[in-house]
Amino acid sequence: MTSALLTDRYELTMIDAAIGSGVHERECVFEVFARRLPDGRRYGVVAGTGRLLELIRDFRFGDAELTWLRESSGLSAATLDWLADYRFAGSVTGYREGEIYFPGSPLLVVQGGFAEAVVLETLALSVLNYDSAIASAASRMVNAADGRPLAEMGSRRAHERSAVAAARAAFIAGFGATSNLEAGRTWGVPTMGTAAHAFTLLHDTEEEAFEAQVAALGPGTTLLVDTYDVEKAVALAVKVAGTGLGAVRIDSGDLPAQVAAVRAQLDRLGATETKITVTNDLDEYTIAALGSAPVNSFGVGTSVVTGSGHPAAGLVYKLVARRDEDGTWISVAKKSPQKATIGGRKTPVRTLSNGTAVNETIYVGARPQLRSHERPLLAPLITGGAIDEAHLGASGTRAARAHHAASVAELPDDALRLSKGEPAIPTHYVEVPWPDEG
Repeated sequence: MTSALLTDRYELTMIDAAIGSGVHERECVFEVFARRLPDGRRYGVVAGTGRLLELIRDFRFGDAELTWLRESSGLSAATLDWLADYRFAGSVTGYREGEIYFPGSPLLVVQGGFAEAVVLETLALSVLNYDSAIASAASRMVNAADGRPLAEMGSRRAHERSAVAAARAAFIAGFGATSNLEAGRTWGVPTMGTAAHAFTLLHDTEEEAFEAQVAALGPGTTLLVDTYDVEKAVALAVKVAGTGLGAVRIDSGDLPAQVAAVRAQLDRLGATETKITVTNDLDEYTIAALGSAPVNSFGVGTSVVTGSGHPAAGLVYKLVARRDEDGTWISVAKKSPQKATIGGRKTPVRTLSNGTAVNETIYVGARPQLRSHERPLLAPLITGGAIDEAHLGASGTRAARAHHAASVAELPDDALRLSKGEPAIPTHYVEVPWPDEG
């Protein structure tokens, strides 16, 4: 299935005009970056790269798309012919998926002819803005959980395809599982789930419902205990499953008090190894508030799939450099006060001191000789139109998850606080002069 029409009309009208003026093949560099982080956030998380690469691979204008454009767009015949032959043949570098980013970080760099690169703008932003917002929120929740596992279960609170993307992004940020089956099939995210209140209500008694679930899934299952009376349900759960009951789930009520009471009751009944999971409209703040409660795991829905109040990462896609007719690179940038950009080709690095990130340095201009304590941040994603398949599929998703864990481990301790603050490390720009180019 093609991704070519997952774009905005003005991408094609720009190409049409550029073909008309003869500059559509002028070599250009575009960057994806955020001018700022959401208010109070200390870092962002790059996510969606693997999905984006697959969509670029499938960015093709077939007969159906060209027929529709011919009938409705007013594009010239030359532009339609150009679209018919479209294959991205340029290069894309970027922060590895799962990497931490800060304001100004050039987390995706697209280089190629103007037309072939500009047409990817909307696609890149729609993927990276959503996925990065979800991963950034999920990472905060993982920090708040302090080692206790989290499951993503927000599919019913998002568009059906966004739900799959959200499950993948949350997994990259450290969630352990998802309720979404398509995320499991497509991206290899572990799936989980047992029963909802409807299953209990289906049966004549709560005990019969528990008996049916244990018969189907075994005593290691998780029984939902707040359909009626929690105390009675916990007693029934242990009666039916035995003291080897895997877990009970609480989905309502005053969680700190409820969890403490359930833990005490389970221990009195001899179910000392039975775990408690909670799933009641959680976000990073409620998870942190349960830090001292005997909760073993969390299930998060609405808050994670909506970016915990910030459903888009605020990323933009801007032209920062182009080649002149003599081959010289020219930096270009917007000058408007509220939306000014920094032009030029860039080489970003993370500066480390004893393994801890202390600042992000963005070299502007020629590529510098990096020092031993500088970790380069750009990795090749597409070279000459060929996609690096290490970033794709389930294996790419697992690699992104591992990279995120390593990136978070580099951050200073105060980066993990939920209180409002400035970005965890500052960003510095350093100009590097270009040698003469012919």
